[in-house]
Amino acid sequence: MAWGALGLVLATGGGLAYAWQHLDGNIASTDLDAALGGDRPAAQRGGAQNILLLGSDSRAGTHGAYGSGVAGARADTAMVLHVDKSHRKASVVSIPRDTLVERPACPKSGGGSAPGARQAMFNSSYAVGGPACTVKTVEQMSGLRMDHYLEVDFKGFRKLVDELGGVDLTTRTAIKDHNSGLSLTAGKHRLDGEQSLALVRTRHGVGDGSDLGRIQLQQAFVKALIHRAHAVDPLGDPAQSYALADTATKSIRTDSELASAGKLLGLAKDLDGISPERTRMLTLPVTYDARDAGRVLPLDKASDQVWTALRHDRPVPADATSSSVGDQGKTPLSSGGRA
Repeated sequence: MAWGALGLVLATGGGLAYAWQHLDGNIASTDLDAALGGDRPAAQRGGAQNILLLGSDSRAGTHGAYGSGVAGARADTAMVLHVDKSHRKASVVSIPRDTLVERPACPKSGGGSAPGARQAMFNSSYAVGGPACTVKTVEQMSGLRMDHYLEVDFKGFRKLVDELGGVDLTTRTAIKDHNSGLSLTAGKHRLDGEQSLALVRTRHGVGDGSDLGRIQLQQAFVKALIHRAHAVDPLGDPAQSYALADTATKSIRTDSELASAGKLLGLAKDLDGISPERTRMLTLPVTYDARDAGRVLPLDKASDQVWTALRHDRPVPADATSSSVGDQGKTPLSSGGRA
């Protein structure tokens, strides 16, 4: 999406300084180094990168469109994007929001600190200490240093998809969820922002109604989004390209090291060669908590296989997720296919 800024620069030249300044001013950020200090895993060698992708359930600016009485925000979607040293392949590990984890003590954004907790829901880390606490929780779980994080909320996600012109998906079966408002027949669809948001929020209409079914939808959607982004020609319509870059930079929050249009453009260039076919999607191996069916517990040995492989920049073993309840069943979606 940051390539959109380049389209404007090449087309207008003289607007360079204003364009970059405007885009830079759009970006909200968090200083992870200041928040977390030096007690973090070491950076990976050889050029491999780890980026934490967060979907916040903040309803800010939606005027109650997605449920009233829901205060604050939680990291309801969390994906660890591992880019290998060649920057040609990637692995994406989804962490179920209902996973019970050992949450570390975290600084609060308003000052002070929140104590750590055993058997805490993963998504509570964001509610307790914002994105820095979620980063710290993931780093403690995985032993991987997060080089960057990128976050989008409901409103920003919807606007981004609309600015892209929608995303193409094919549903193998009909999906209907009264809670999210999604209603799709089996077949090919081009989803707009509102429908896409409903899709990635859906869980009651798929699988066993848990967060694990929703993760399958989200992973399929991410691949479809990559397909759509690759199809956009930033030089074909400079004005539209700049509008996309403007929307993108207004819609995301990132770490302070990535909080400029130039840095985002550099990241886009780094990731441009990674196709959906070279992106492996998986879910952290988990099992249902026997004491609470609404919670899941990491499978220690299998989870360690996943994180160890990424720490050494190797492919995750094919059997690492075979015993996970998050790896059961077939997703009701496939990417591609315009209605």
